[in-house]
Parts: sequence; C-alpha cells; structure tokens
Amino acid sequence: MAGKIAIVGAGLIGRSWAIVFARGGHEVALYDADAGQTARALETIAASLADMEEAGLIAKAEALKGLIRKAASLDEAIEGAAHVQENVAERLDVKRQVFAEIERLAAKDAVLASSSSALMPSLIFERLAGRERCLVAHPMNPPHLAPIVELCGAPFTAPETVARARATFERCEMAPIAVRREIDGFILNRLQHAVLNEAFRLIGKGYVSTEDLDRTMKDGLALRWSFMGPIETIDLNAPEGIADYVARYGETIRRVGRDIAQSGDWPDAVAAQMDGERRRAVPLDKLEAEQAWRDRRLMALASHKRDAAKKTGK
Repeated sequence: MAGKIAIVGAGLIGRSWAIVFARGGHEVALYDADAGQTARALETIAASLADMEEAGLIAKAEALKGLIRKAASLDEAIEGAAHVQENVAERLDVKRQVFAEIERLAAKDAVLASSSSALMPSLIFERLAGRERCLVAHPMNPPHLAPIVELCGAPFTAPETVARARATFERCEMAPIAVRREIDGFILNRLQHAVLNEAFRLIGKGYVSTEDLDRTMKDGLALRWSFMGPIETIDLNAPEGIADYVARYGETIRRVGRDIAQSGDWPDAVAAQMDGERRRAVPLDKLEAEQAWRDRRLMALASHKRDAAKKTGK
C-alpha cells in the first residue's frame, strides 16, 4: 500500500481529496475539528464512490471506502502520514495556526500542502521552521472528478517537495501543473476570473441573459476546451498553426482585449440579477440536487474522455 495521507478539514474539498488519495491506494485519515462534519463527509464519500463505480470510473467502491477512516484527533490523523492536505477556512490566520500544529505533529520528511485557492504559500508557511517542505496544491472543485491540481511553492520551497507532491498526485490519477512563480489566483482562477469578469460585464450591461451566456460556453467554447486547451485550440484553427492564427486574428484579439480593459468593472447589481435568473431556474432548495447532477455529469464526461482517448490514441 502507498503511504498514509492525512486530510485536515472534511468539507467539500477535503472529502473529495479523500477519494482521490484512496484511488491512488493510500490509507487516508480524515480529520475535522467538527466531528459531525467528518461523519457527514464519510456518508457523502460512500455515495460518491458508489456513483463512480456505476459510471465505470473505479472498480471496487467498497475497497476504496475501506481505505478512508475517521481520525478522532489531529494527532491521530497526522501520525505516520507522508503527505498532509489541509482544507480549512480560507483565512490566513486560521491556516497559519493549523499549520503550526501540523508542523509540530508531522514527520520531518512529510510534505505539507494547502488546498488554498487564493493565499500565497509564502504567506501561509513563512513562519514555519520546516517551510521548505510546504507548498500549495490547489485543485478544482471537485478534485475527484476534475484532475487538475496546481502545485505552487514559495521561494523557500525545496524542488524535491514539488517533485514528491507531483509524484503523489500523478499516482492518484491527477494532472498536476507547476506554477513557476507565485501569482494572485494561481493559473486556474486567473483564467476563470477573466471569463467571469467579462461574463458579468456582458450580463450587467444588457448584452446577453444569464441563460444564454451559459449556453454560449457549454454549447460552444467548452466543447473544445473539454479536451483541448485554448492554445492547442488556436493551433488547430488555422491552416498553418499558431503563427498563422495570430497573423489572421491577432489584431482582433488585441482590440477586444483593449475594449475589455477599458470597459471598467461590472455593476454591483449584476450579482442580484444573475441570482434571480438562476433561482427561477433552480430554486435554492433544489441546489444540492443540482450539485449531485453536476457530479454525475462530470463522471459521465470523465468516462467518455477515458474511452475516447483509448479509441483515438490521445
């Protein structure tokens, strides 16, 4: 069996990470200061594993469930762990406090990783004596169905730490990328926020409805982007590749970029507008069921992408 993994924080991301690491053959100790949260997480994990088995993404749900256990204390969770994945509140003071305890309890050669989506590793870990073994490993939600994970170290993070984390995530069927230097939002969220900022402006200024904006993405751009990145996409969208594409459309890209930069922020009222449109489509009491539908669709997409890769060779 692979080395033990400690999950600290059993919310949506923590419970999803538990599935990821169990899928890689690791014994997983799941801890949350709220014991009720951990109990709920184990129930959700069992249901997710059953759905994944039905979708053909895993072979034996019960076997993976058996690798995940509740830890009664932080000490119990971290004892003997080769990798610690933290998922507590996105607050610098909270993360610093938690990692001070984790560092005190963890083996000296354990990798210490935060799932933070916004806080820089140099801020989270700067006060730790063993900060060279620390990094951010930022996933997309939910990581057990979205394989990307961004590995971002601080200037003090040892290259060996990043290499060990990459090997662990690859063994768990994740797709790690290296964020070469610290940057606000990392890579995934900067791309996501660029799209969201323009989407909010287009909706807020009356160019398009919330429903039609989503349709533009899911029935348009996302079809290609589900199996190709945007750079790969444009390379295939011109007869002679990227240089040809930029020669044809580069000025348009720049012009639209300048227009976006000069268009200012989206209006505050757009959030209420979008929420109203979405709540008419999906009432709040149906939101949890809609999240479960999302996960099943992601499972179906993952299954399709795996089978398509086998058939097409890529």
